Amino acid sequence: MIPASFDYVRAESLSEAFQALGADEDAKVLAGGQSLLPLLRLRLAYPATLVDIGRLPELRGVRDEGDHLFIGATTTHDEVLKSPLVQTYCPLVAQATATVADPAVRHRGTFGGSLAHADPAGDLPAVALALDMDLVAGSAEGTRTIPAAEFFLDYLETALAPGELLLGARVPKLGPGWGFHYTKFHRVAQAWAIVGVAAAVRHQDGVIAEGRVALTNMGAVPVRARAAEAGLPGVALDDRTALRAATASADDATDPPSDLHARPDYRRHLARVLTERAIRSAAA
Repeated sequence: MIPASFDYVRAESLSEAFQALGADEDAKVLAGGQSLLPLLRLRLAYPATLVDIGRLPELRGVRDEGDHLFIGATTTHDEVLKSPLVQTYCPLVAQATATVADPAVRHRGTFGGSLAHADPAGDLPAVALALDMDLVAGSAEGTRTIPAAEFFLDYLETALAPGELLLGARVPKLGPGWGFHYTKFHRVAQAWAIVGVAAAVRHQDGVIAEGRVALTNMGAVPVRARAAEAGLPGVALDDRTALRAATASADDATDPPSDLHARPDYRRHLARVLTERAIRSAAA
């Protein structure tokens, strides 16, 4: 299909981008376009203006800022995946990014675009929750920081206000003793996750000290599996019975969708099974 007509603004600076976004509350941001362009073609989105931020160098790249990394919003998935900083300090981000679509999409799609699109079936929103990322938003009024737990409000809806732009994310370095794993179940390679699990585990002397679990496609927004997290401390890594008991509540407080690919009860089953696997792999 052919998109509805719109105005196009190629921002040459952040201030120009803020000005264009502030002038039209129906404006949409264009970076890699891998999520937005299909919506335009299907006429599921009708922006009056597209603001292209793809050529703003200050929004691209990975920086080491001490106790965290800063990943710019327009950094492509491929750049994130190949970043030595990400591989060293935030391997969970690299693992999840490697499962995003296919190489062609990863060369165009952007880190910030995946977060701002807020698709609960996307891989990176759950990772943002599991790592307690802080998302940095900017506008003509200044910048502000939004915790990942407060960023995703509803299906395809975020805490970004009209006129605001996602500038990037602060990703904490969790340090020694932590292990990470991202896994998802999908029908075919490169498809959206039916269910995905992002897990981070800190262990000492063969015993789990702390665990974080976030779920993909188990509700209108990514979900932290708080009940499962609460049962992990004190579980021995070689005690599969105790680990299975702790992860049996992974689907608590979730509201999985029903669609052509899976019913809610099947997704709940997958969440429990995949959480146990992800925890074991992260601890290993």
